[in-house]
Amino acid sequence: MTAGLSATIANQILDSLFSAAAFTAPAASYIQLHTGDPGAAGTASVSSYTTRTAVTWAAAAGGSKSISAPVTVTASWSGTNNEVIRYVSFWSAVTGGTFVASDQLAAPVTMSTGAPLTLSSLSAPITPIAA
Repeated sequence: MTAGLSATIANQILDSLFSAAAFTAPAASYIQLHTGDPGAAGTASVSSYTTRTAVTWAAAAGGSKSISAPVTVTASWSGTNNEVIRYVSFWSAVTGGTFVASDQLAAPVTMSTGAPLTLSSLSAPITPIAA
């Protein structure tokens, strides 16, 4: 399984922390839905609904960052009936952009055509954390 930080972002963070290299954080954050593991590039198993949805984040605590409000994907689309969403990927832009990370949902969600999908919680942990 390749869910987690993208290698590109992880390397940029490490270079910034330990080599004083400049790191520019993404200006925005978007999620994309996936039926399976998004892979190391975040592009595998993309849902038939390909539009990314903006998310906002609360302050980090305990080595994890959580969304500050539920995310609702509200588009009406065809082709998704009975599609099972298992993962999300995080991106820096609504199209294109940089793949930041991916995560597996706590429980799979079965889609119904035209029904909104609400994700009440998402988090982006960095582990392990020294105790």
